Amino acid sequence: MRDVANLGDLIDRADDPDKLAVIDLGGEESPREVTYAALDAAANGVARALTSRGFSRGDRVAILSANRSEYLAAYLGIMRAGLVAVPVNFKFPRETIRFILADCGARLVFCDPARRADVPADLPAVDFGAAGQEGFAAFLDPGPFTPVAPRPDEPAMFLYTSGSTGTPKGVVLSHRSHLWVVRTRLAGQDLSGHRFLIAAPLYHMNALALAKLACAAHATIVLLPQFTATAYIEAIGRYRATWLTAVPPMMAMMLREHDLLARTDLSSVKLVRMGSAPVSASLMASLRRLLPDAAITNAYGTTEGGPVVFGPHPGGLPQPETSVGYPHPQVAVRLVDGDDRDADEGELELKSPAVMLGYHARPDVPSPITADGFYRTGDVFRRDPQGFHYFVGRVDDMFVSGGENIYPGDVERMLERHPDVAQAAVVPVDDEIKGQKPVAFVVPRAGTRPDAASVKQFALDHAPAYQHPRRVWFVDKLPLASTNKIDRGALRHEAARRLGEPDDGT
Repeated sequence: MRDVANLGDLIDRADDPDKLAVIDLGGEESPREVTYAALDAAANGVARALTSRGFSRGDRVAILSANRSEYLAAYLGIMRAGLVAVPVNFKFPRETIRFILADCGARLVFCDPARRADVPADLPAVDFGAAGQEGFAAFLDPGPFTPVAPRPDEPAMFLYTSGSTGTPKGVVLSHRSHLWVVRTRLAGQDLSGHRFLIAAPLYHMNALALAKLACAAHATIVLLPQFTATAYIEAIGRYRATWLTAVPPMMAMMLREHDLLARTDLSSVKLVRMGSAPVSASLMASLRRLLPDAAITNAYGTTEGGPVVFGPHPGGLPQPETSVGYPHPQVAVRLVDGDDRDADEGELELKSPAVMLGYHARPDVPSPITADGFYRTGDVFRRDPQGFHYFVGRVDDMFVSGGENIYPGDVERMLERHPDVAQAAVVPVDDEIKGQKPVAFVVPRAGTRPDAASVKQFALDHAPAYQHPRRVWFVDKLPLASTNKIDRGALRHEAARRLGEPDDGT
């Protein structure tokens, strides 16, 4: 990767300008093929237009849209101009979207037609899909542009947290931090021959980081507007995707499409990278059967701390399937349990060049950065004797049952070892004696009909008794939040509702 200072300047113009940058399966017409020359020109057009219209360095410009090539052009162009890009979760309620636009101080919003009504009437907007003066094509100011050279800690983007634990927070990320991420992930590799399939939303770190990696590598992105299992599988076969990245629930949903998988050629896939949520041994095993020639990795990252935390073992030891790897050599990590900062199990704290600058305009939120510069992730990990790390659960997901700490992720991975269980999600419910107790929602493996008693007995046989779910409910699918992770809040409400019904043994 050439030496650049601006995160929006990832495209190397010395490489083939006619190579496909994006196969765009979104927008009003699909598919569309966008070359690197066209993507670069559009990003320059955005930067020139913003500059000529009087936007000042550091101004925030939001993007509210499903995935499409114009999204990437706007994102890169905003940063080239020295402005701050703010991708917004379009799945949020309108009230939350408008809170974020006000909180970040957005002066302009790039949006798609479906989200136009979510933009306040008094806030200027550029509609990706409009043909008139409000449209993206009319907004562009064609011509060359020299990217602004950022100061060392100048913000490049705000990414807002999902808000599952309260008001969404704007995570402030610098040019320097995420250029380090791109360089570190690309180091020593030629990824230009890959076709990266991106279906996770570009407002999420998972997808956005991969898109930047693909641009820096001069690879091709196959871009879905949003994830559906059928569209994902069809895109692999039709466009010969080689690199898949997704959160585990997306992979689990894909695996249920047996008929479509059976008639689709998946032989192009060389690498699968999963992250942003725990990966079970059963999911890994199913993926290995489906994609026997692909390298499948379980990764970890956070919005605040970046996607580079763990990697291969320095001694060449194979990574256990449920591990996220060994600490990356450029990242300092520690597990903290009370006063013990070298525990074998505890909250993960990390320090790297990718760690955020802070939260935007949130003096009410205690900083998660320690006095010595470590980011407190809120995630509990376990470390084995070889130094491999394993995700246990969120600190704030943990609940106490009869004096025992229970992490839902621990119980879920145990339940998913049951031969008839495809997915499991565990949430707490109130109990007069225990305080709280675990219950489980289970998606059966295709072709099986497990019963609640067998699942409970499996838990009693394979884990401490206090972890076994007191109620088991079978469902066709688990609800997903806007980040495509399991929506635990929705499950807690559903559990409370079901507990108001007679106990039918399930």
